[in-house]
Amino acid sequence: MKRLVFPENFAWGAASASYQIEGAVRQDGRGESIWDRYCSVPGNIANGDTGDVACDHYNRFREDVALMKEMGLKAYRFSVAWPRVIPGGAGAVNTKGLDFYSRLTDELLAAGIEPYPTLYHWDLPQAMQDIGGWANPDMPGYFLEYAKAVMDCLGGRVKHWMTLNEPYCAAFLGNYEGRQAPGLRDFSTALRVAYYQYVGHGLAVRYFRESGLPGEIGIALNLMGRLPLSDCPADRDAAKRADGYLNRWFLDPIIRGTYPEDLVQWYTSKGVVLPPFKDEDLKLMSQKLDFIGLNYYNDFYVKDAPQVWPTGFKIENPRFVPVNDRDWPITEQGFTDMLLRMKNEYGIDRILITENGTATNEVENVDHAVEDPQRVDYLKRHIAAMHNAMEAGVNVTGYMQWSFSDNFEWGFGYNSRFGLVYVDFKTQKRIIKQSGKWYSGLIKNNALEL
Repeated sequence: MKRLVFPENFAWGAASASYQIEGAVRQDGRGESIWDRYCSVPGNIANGDTGDVACDHYNRFREDVALMKEMGLKAYRFSVAWPRVIPGGAGAVNTKGLDFYSRLTDELLAAGIEPYPTLYHWDLPQAMQDIGGWANPDMPGYFLEYAKAVMDCLGGRVKHWMTLNEPYCAAFLGNYEGRQAPGLRDFSTALRVAYYQYVGHGLAVRYFRESGLPGEIGIALNLMGRLPLSDCPADRDAAKRADGYLNRWFLDPIIRGTYPEDLVQWYTSKGVVLPPFKDEDLKLMSQKLDFIGLNYYNDFYVKDAPQVWPTGFKIENPRFVPVNDRDWPITEQGFTDMLLRMKNEYGIDRILITENGTATNEVENVDHAVEDPQRVDYLKRHIAAMHNAMEAGVNVTGYMQWSFSDNFEWGFGYNSRFGLVYVDFKTQKRIIKQSGKWYSGLIKNNALEL
């Protein structure tokens, strides 16, 4: 048996997001979010599901934190809901909403669990979308006021902050592909959304530095390999464009203060209206961060597709690649490769794994247990892949499994389960799964047994 040991004080944890777990969408003054509106449109979400109740974490957070403590988690990554803190997006702070996150933070600290809040995980106040959403150049200023309210409240207790979660998804899945909130289909709008999210990120980072708050700040990016389906030049070129679309468009501005020139030229040639790329904005975006969060799930394979405007590629996975219950490839070598790339190509000197996990569709058995061996196998493979990168010199300081519990899985509704903890959404009963018990043992030993 092989034993992979991790550094002392490695931050083993799990992650969540506000709209996916909290429920209580009309409780204590919370305002409407773009996800509330998006879920109300028939056909947008599997089975017509919504996040109205979800895991009812807003009312059951103490029960959930007790489970985290039982499992031995060292860290918990959660997101703060902007419409709960400032229901209209701008203006008065809802003290009841902000107090929820204060109580959650205190409960975590009392349990010996470090809180890792993310300021924005996609649930924009609908009132902000009504004035253009993140495509509006005024949105970064509104985001700053919201960030100030949260940081000023939690700043003495929270030591680890993230500004944005997966700005790629908020921009392109929500505003170009239309399969997430707000459900728009305009590529130029998506580019502006990505751009002004990063301006807002920069304003929040600057405020954090200038305020003298203790701790550290970073961002969580979903970065995954885009591999050519074949060796033909057209597919290789398409894979490079796909890498630019998902990875470089979001890495380059915050690390280098530039946007990838090949993509700028490509989009211009296709008639896309580009963001302004102002020098002062790029300086804001590229302020030094304390860490980069990596959300890694899998690599995808890319085929040239000239008919797809404006990107010119499509995803087509080969039959020989194993997949999970959502048909996502299982590609743990890609995890190692991305970590090495972040260090070697971008010079990133500290990485936190902010999400990694897999979808399976397990159920409670007759013994009231939940077996999910596929998830255990996935986690073993990927934690070993992370360890390989660490042995090669990548400084990874923590790992947040996605997710702590089953939850509302965006467009898939409640059909797709990622949790270490099973949730019966009819009764709100929680059961620690086989994977949760396995992960608890890994944390206790601070080592992976293979």
